[in-house]
Amino acid sequence: MTHLRVINSLAALVPLSGTQSRPPVQAKEDYVLKVLEDTGLVTRSQIEAAKSRFNGTTNAVDLLISEGVVSEADVSRSLAAQAEMDWVDLSKKIIPPEVINQIRAGDARRFKVIPVGFGETGLIVAVSDPLDIDTIDSLSFLLQREIELVCASPEKIRQALIKYYGTADEASDVLVQQIGHDVDLSLEIMERGDISGSDQADAPIIRMVSMLLIEAHRLGASDIHLEPLDKKFRVRFRIDGVLQEMQAPPKRLQSAIVSRLKIMTGSMSIAEKRLPQDGRIQVRIAQKPIDLRVSTIPTNHGESVVMRVLDKSSLMLGLPELGFFSDDQEKFERLLRLPDGILLVTGPTGSGKTSTLYSCLNFINKSDRKIITIEEPIEYQMNGINQVQVNTDVGMTFPVALRSILRQAPNIIMIGEIRDLETATIATNASLTGHLVFSTLHTNDAPSAVARLVDIGVQPFLVASSVHAIMAQRLVRRLCRNCKQPAGLNETELRALNLDSSQLSEAQVMSSIGCERCRSTGYKGRMGIFEIFTINDDVRHMINNRCSTLLLRQRARELGMRTLREDGARKVLAGLTSAKEVISTTLGDAN
Repeated sequence: MTHLRVINSLAALVPLSGTQSRPPVQAKEDYVLKVLEDTGLVTRSQIEAAKSRFNGTTNAVDLLISEGVVSEADVSRSLAAQAEMDWVDLSKKIIPPEVINQIRAGDARRFKVIPVGFGETGLIVAVSDPLDIDTIDSLSFLLQREIELVCASPEKIRQALIKYYGTADEASDVLVQQIGHDVDLSLEIMERGDISGSDQADAPIIRMVSMLLIEAHRLGASDIHLEPLDKKFRVRFRIDGVLQEMQAPPKRLQSAIVSRLKIMTGSMSIAEKRLPQDGRIQVRIAQKPIDLRVSTIPTNHGESVVMRVLDKSSLMLGLPELGFFSDDQEKFERLLRLPDGILLVTGPTGSGKTSTLYSCLNFINKSDRKIITIEEPIEYQMNGINQVQVNTDVGMTFPVALRSILRQAPNIIMIGEIRDLETATIATNASLTGHLVFSTLHTNDAPSAVARLVDIGVQPFLVASSVHAIMAQRLVRRLCRNCKQPAGLNETELRALNLDSSQLSEAQVMSSIGCERCRSTGYKGRMGIFEIFTINDDVRHMINNRCSTLLLRQRARELGMRTLREDGARKVLAGLTSAKEVISTTLGDAN
């Protein structure tokens, strides 16, 4: 629809009096109220009540909106329908820079409009008030071109103005509104080295980056992903293991945000944009110390940034908080009290192995035991424990550190990960000389850890003699306690979990519908599912004879080992998680 046709159409909607060239304010308000009444959004009594409270500063339509009787979007959508204008949802559109540049920022703000594309006869512009003929006329005159109009929610237009034309201050204000004013918005950089530049001059960017980190912490994100795309700067948080897209800052602030994060590390160069860089930020959010591991890598649209969020309080979970049922917890605690041997925790990256190891150390940390850890990096400073940082740049590798700490006469040793033969050999020998050793391996299940150690080069008789238990684990999302409700399992889920319908009679199977507290996902927080493989004399004999992983797994099942999926099924029956979550997490677990 051309500009001229739009004006004629809109002018016809409001009866003009005399020789007036524009509809009087009262006539326009009466027309809007009539449209709202005709569409059933308000009643005549609500209109009369609003008019009776008219105080000269706010009209009846604004009163109805402020009291929640009708929304701005409802008003705008109804008027657009009367004007036969298309309605667009700006939050679902990505507007290219070449379109945005058709209207200057000042003009877009003054007229409260957003260009959204090119039509057959001119520029397509989104407006919120189809009856504001003065604005439409002035904008067409200013651009000296024909325009085609579409309608959008006033709130979406305000958000789009911030997104495409906004300042860092405005973008951070949007984040503040999302977070809520009742949340502690304090952020303190604990260690940031030499910082160049003026904090005062960059205050808007500083504030926006701080709000971004606070929001990630508030939502319990484990990772923050800042990804430069062709026409937007995408922000995603990994919450409970799943990436969720957040409100994106304006694309033009991309370089400033990345530079600010580099400055906060105190070690990354803001001038170097061609090579990957790594750094660390230590902040205090709401009086809680948070570590951020920062990684940048150049892409074709700029530098991509990923920050791993390490909330130190989450690393001090007790064993029940990890997700153990009472029987598995009792078995695991018994293993932790062993005087020597190797206890391995296995699983892929992101399966919670580090949290489990710290919880183990927290459980056995007594004044009569000397505990030394070798970590890369040290993720949490624990009182009463000697922690050693691996530094390959100066030759401080896992084997070098492990060889040295044996001279420190420890009772318990934790090795971040067994990666090579030298580390595995020293750990094995340490366990055979009276030390209790904790470590991790990257395998899919518990019995596979035996084959992994043999593949590294450890002799089978050493594996059989030193390893006392192996625990595989995964993380599954917990059902949101606020919105979960009783549910059932269908035949497909019963077969996948190897359950019988008779087991449902005493079960508490739940599902969740999603709510504001869980961001409509139905899940809030995560828990572990476990597979504990205890090595006895029979299994040691099989390891010495180089039996296959399949035979070891079968024997472990005969001895009472529950698989990951079986442990997950127990937690489904207890109403802690969903069948879909367990099945998708344990796809490789055959029953």
